[in-house]
Amino acid sequence: MSDLGELLRKAREQRGLTLDDIQETTKIRKRYLEAIESGDHTVLPGPFYVRAFVKNYSEAVGLDPDEVLRLYQHEVPAAPVEQISEPIVSRSPRRVQSQSSERLGKIGFNVMMWSFLILIVVVIWVYVINNDTGGAKQTDNNTNITEVSKPPATNEGGTAGGNENTPTDNPTPPTPTQAPTTVTFGSKVGKADQYDIGPVGVAHKVEVKVSGGRSWLEVRSDSNQGEKLYSANAEDGSVESFELTGPLYINVGRADLTEIKVDGVIVPDGDRAGSKKLLLKPLIDENAATGGNTDTGTESGTNTGTGTGTGTETNQTKTE
Repeated sequence: MSDLGELLRKAREQRGLTLDDIQETTKIRKRYLEAIESGDHTVLPGPFYVRAFVKNYSEAVGLDPDEVLRLYQHEVPAAPVEQISEPIVSRSPRRVQSQSSERLGKIGFNVMMWSFLILIVVVIWVYVINNDTGGAKQTDNNTNITEVSKPPATNEGGTAGGNENTPTDNPTPPTPTQAPTTVTFGSKVGKADQYDIGPVGVAHKVEVKVSGGRSWLEVRSDSNQGEKLYSANAEDGSVESFELTGPLYINVGRADLTEIKVDGVIVPDGDRAGSKKLLLKPLIDENAATGGNTDTGTESGTNTGTGTGTGTETNQTKTE
């Protein structure tokens, strides 16, 4: 068995896959897969198919195909270089295509210029309308409303006179709206792309959907060495959900068949026929601990002041 075949076989066994599973995922015949693992490339149709089969096999078991081909290039035959000459008749369609592109470019430029002019006119019109409305409001504010603005007469006890049943205006504070979820690329952590999830202090939900075929899916908490939450070949149409209370590590075998969302917001995964590793990290409020200490000090000061005032009033009563 060759070193390349041994690497692919170990990666397949670590994920609990059989050659039948690889055959179903990659559509490569089982006898060709056995030949790749044993290093017998004479069974394969040709050098081009050797490289293509090794690349598809690597993607199916979660390995980087380009890195595998680079490390084991001495075992994989190089693809034959074919000299392809372009026919002379292909030049004429290119010229026609270039002329069509120029026409579309001119039309697009004209549309953009007219849209810009229309936008300027709309902005000026809105500005004029707002100024007219502001002038009308200012005129209303200058109207004499002396009778309405008179302060109510007060009684001997200092209570405002008039109708005692007059309701008091207590404006209801507006209900705060929750900030939208944000997905921001932070940095590269090993081979994983780290994304910071906001806003702070909000519970987030992660959904991983597989469509178009089967794909390897591995989800762990904190990092690639954390607690395993999910590890299997996800079937076509399956949706897996996870609560994002801390860092979440996600490894997919086929990024083009997988869609990852946080509260409905799509997380970019490259969308290519290969593996992808992501680290979703929720933002943390770093000032929470400091705010708690300040509140404790305020409550202590309030209790001390209350005790002192009570003792003073008691002494005055006894003296009288």
